[in-house]
Amino acid sequence: MENQLDVRGMECPQPVILTKKELEKDDVTTVVTIVDNEVARDNVVRFAKNANYDVEVEQKDENYYIRICKGMSAGMETTLQTSSELVYVILGDKLGRGEDELGSVLMRSFFYSLAESEIKPGTLIFMNSGVNLVSEGSQVLTELMALEKNGTEILACGTCLDYYKLKEKLCVGSVSNMYAILEKMSTATKVITI
Repeated sequence: MENQLDVRGMECPQPVILTKKELEKDDVTTVVTIVDNEVARDNVVRFAKNANYDVEVEQKDENYYIRICKGMSAGMETTLQTSSELVYVILGDKLGRGEDELGSVLMRSFFYSLAESEIKPGTLIFMNSGVNLVSEGSQVLTELMALEKNGTEILACGTCLDYYKLKEKLCVGSVSNMYAILEKMSTATKVITI
């Protein structure tokens, strides 16, 4: 069966993730993803090629129609996994340096992508202003709750929660201390700081 997926106007990484989900449906053999910019086009094409799908792109006016077909070798079977050796340390509530608004958009995009990825980190550690992300009012609570439900341990620095007066507003994960955080980081195979 061939499905058409209109993701025009959607922010990165939604076009890729929605295309991936559509291709994972058992009854779908072909997906035509419609995007309205070159960045989305390139990202969807790159994803499809990396997954060994057959890809054709056609431009109509300002839009791109990306036809992705499942081949016999396409789409390696994957299962949801949690890599206990992988630890992310989140030190702020914005991603990168520069404009705060852009940093907030990037952080939401990061956690959306992480929640949708096949391999989940074993632990997420939130320190400094990063504790805002696990507290009431955070725009990434849904993604963090999904990660926790799928086995990712979420730790929030107790000193940081106290400093920002957020201990009573913690919505996901558990309060931790620097000793436990250091131990978790020291025993991890890979620690990624955000």
